[in-house]
Amino acid sequence: MNEQIIISLLSFAGTLIGTLAGIFAAARLSNYRIQQLEKKVDKHNNLIERVYRIEQHEAVIEHKLKTADHRITDLENEQN
Repeated sequence: MNEQIIISLLSFAGTLIGTLAGIFAAARLSNYRIQQLEKKVDKHNNLIERVYRIEQHEAVIEHKLKTADHRITDLENEQN
């Protein structure tokens, strides 16, 4: 075989291996970043759920407080 053909084939093989290695490295990095974002989203969603439960609990307490105030007012009116 001609020396130029062998050198060309070796250059092609080196380029192919380098390109594939770069593609795999980029894919791994992208997957890692996606996993990190998924963790952040899970934390955020957990926080939103907790805030929603707190707001529901607060609404119940407010309702109980209004009811108690109303009862106190009724009792005060009965005494007068």
